[in-house]
Amino acid sequence: MTVRWGIWLLALWLGATATGAWAAPTARLALVLDDLGQAPARDRRVLALPGPVAMSILPDTPHSRELAEAAHAAGKTVMLHLPMDPATGPYAWHPELSTAELEKRLDAALHQVPYARGLNNHMGSRMTAQRPAMALLMQRLQRDHRFFIDSRTSAATVAAAEAQKAGLPSLSRDVFLDDDQSPAAVAAQFDAALKLARKQGSALMIGHPHPATLALLERELPRLKERGFELIDVEMLIALRGNRAMAAHGKAGVYR
Repeated sequence: MTVRWGIWLLALWLGATATGAWAAPTARLALVLDDLGQAPARDRRVLALPGPVAMSILPDTPHSRELAEAAHAAGKTVMLHLPMDPATGPYAWHPELSTAELEKRLDAALHQVPYARGLNNHMGSRMTAQRPAMALLMQRLQRDHRFFIDSRTSAATVAAAEAQKAGLPSLSRDVFLDDDQSPAAVAAQFDAALKLARKQGSALMIGHPHPATLALLERELPRLKERGFELIDVEMLIALRGNRAMAAHGKAGVYR
């Protein structure tokens, strides 16, 4: 266990002991909203959501820097939404690129999204299956003291496994809220996340600033506490899980 992990877990234990949280555990949820920086009106609605909603910002959008600055000022967790193959553009990671070019693109993307405490992959079904590149990324994030969230856009991903090997603070997505953007489907996925959180103690949701998603979150997030759920920051969820895989993603805490 690294010193950083030890400090996080000690702080978590002390806080929980002081409040008696361990005596009556609450089902916990964490939420990341992706694809931000494209539309100021949508971004403002995300900023206004209550609680510790992590905002994952695309680097190649017209409002990436100003949104990152506004989110940081508002106390939100800022994340880089790093494009990965099959995504395209000047920041996208592709398997055929050299190590130097991958690092260059990451540096440029982080410059566009200041205050990023961590990152998750945008698309990436091909790239997250590339073990050497994922190992490179996790080692770099470890040096930078950032965290990683595997969006799990493919069953072939090795990103979370490489993060775990590197001892990097990380999480894997449990529920996508809006692959189907209809209000009924988004509501069903939100309910699935609540059920999973009750079953395994926590759930990590990823969504996007679609109309149905924002409407549901504006309605439901203020009601979580009365329903027996706590919305926590993604970094707190990392500490709670101790970098261990959930049952859907691995065996005995080890990612497949």
